[in-house]
Amino acid sequence: MSRLRFGIFMAPFHPAGENPTLALQRDLALVEHLDRLGYDEAWIGEHHSAGSEIIASPEIFIAAAAERTRHIKLGTGVTSLAYHNPLWVTERMVMLDHLTRGRAMLGVGPGSLPTDSAMLGLNPTDTRELMDVNFDVVMRLLTSDEPVSVETPTHKLVDARLHLRPYSEPHMDVAVAAVPSPTGPRLAGRHGVGRLSIGATMTEAGFDALAHHWNVMEERAETFGTAVDRAKWRLVGVMHIAETREQAYRDVEYGIEQWFRYFQKVAAFPQMAVEGGDIREMIDFVNTSGIGAIGTIDDAAAQVQRLVDQSKGFGAMLLLAHEWANPEATKRSFELVAQHVMPAFQAQAQATLDAKARATDTRTGYAEQQNQAVAHMTEKYEREVAAGRP
Repeated sequence: MSRLRFGIFMAPFHPAGENPTLALQRDLALVEHLDRLGYDEAWIGEHHSAGSEIIASPEIFIAAAAERTRHIKLGTGVTSLAYHNPLWVTERMVMLDHLTRGRAMLGVGPGSLPTDSAMLGLNPTDTRELMDVNFDVVMRLLTSDEPVSVETPTHKLVDARLHLRPYSEPHMDVAVAAVPSPTGPRLAGRHGVGRLSIGATMTEAGFDALAHHWNVMEERAETFGTAVDRAKWRLVGVMHIAETREQAYRDVEYGIEQWFRYFQKVAAFPQMAVEGGDIREMIDFVNTSGIGAIGTIDDAAAQVQRLVDQSKGFGAMLLLAHEWANPEATKRSFELVAQHVMPAFQAQAQATLDAKARATDTRTGYAEQQNQAVAHMTEKYEREVAAGRP
C-alpha cells in the first residue's frame, strides 16, 4: 500500500465575537503542533465575510507559519482566483515557493461564500467563469516563459511574464478545489494538476461521486494530453478523536453547535449542508451519515478506510480544522490520529506488529535458552570457586 499523507484544511472556523487576534494565534500554534507530529500538509483558506472564517490572505498566514515550522507543506486552501489578478497570484506563490524552499502549494477555487463575491459585484456564476480563464493564465505563467496577453472581464494582461521562475521543479504543487459537481475534476484533468475534494464527505452525493469524479479527471486528461496522479488527490473530512467515545462526545459539547449553526444559518454554502437540532443529533449526524467520525482511533481508521475503498485510492487525507473541542482536546485528537491512525496507512504499523508476533511465537523457546545460559554460567562460576581459581 502506498503511503497516505495526512494534513489539515483550515478555513478556519471560529465563533463570531471572539478575540480574532487570539484565534489567529491558535491557528498558528495548531500548525506548529502538526509539524511536530509529522503531518504532511496544511491548507489555509481565504474568506472575507460572515464572521467565522477570518483568514483573508492565506499567503500572509503561510509566510508566518513557515517561519514557525520545519517540515510541513503549506498551501492556499484555497486562493479564490476570481477575486484576483492571476498574474499577481502567481507572482506571490512563486515568492512563497522561494521563501519556504519548496514547501508552498497553490490551491485554487472560485470562492465559496457569496457574501465575499457580492462585495466585488460578482455572483457565483461569474466566479466560476472567471476561475476557468484565470486558472488558464496561472498555468501558462508557471509552465512557460512565453508572454501572456489576455483580457478577462476583470483584468487585462499585456505581455505578462513571471519575475522569478519557481523554486520547485517544474513548479509548486497545484490543486483545484472540488465539491460534488464535476467542475473541479474537469479543470484539474485538463491541466494535469491535483484536486482538493472539499465536500467529498459532507453529503451522500459527494461521497458517492468520488469514484466518478476521478473518471472525469482521467477523461479530461486524455482529451487534453495531460496526466493525472492519484497521489495529488486530497480528500477533506471531519473528525474528533479521544481515548473513548464517551470522552469524544463530551469534548465536542464545547463548540460543535456553533459550527453546525454557521452552516445551517449563516454561510450560504449548501455544499456543506449539515443536520441536527441539538448536540446529540449533531454527533449522530456526523457518525451515521458517513461524513466523518466522532469517537475513537478505531472509528477514525474505519472512516479513512471507507474513503480509500470508495475512491479507489487517493493521496492525502485532510482533516477539516474546527473548534468542536477546546484547544487541549483538539490537539490531543490530532495526536491520537498521528500516533495510531497514520501508521496504519503509511506502511509503518505492520512491521512492528509482525515483529511483535514473531517474538511472541518464539518467546517460550528463547526464554528457555536464556534460563539455560544463566544456569550454565552459574555452574561455571561454582566450578571455578570450588577449584580455587581466581
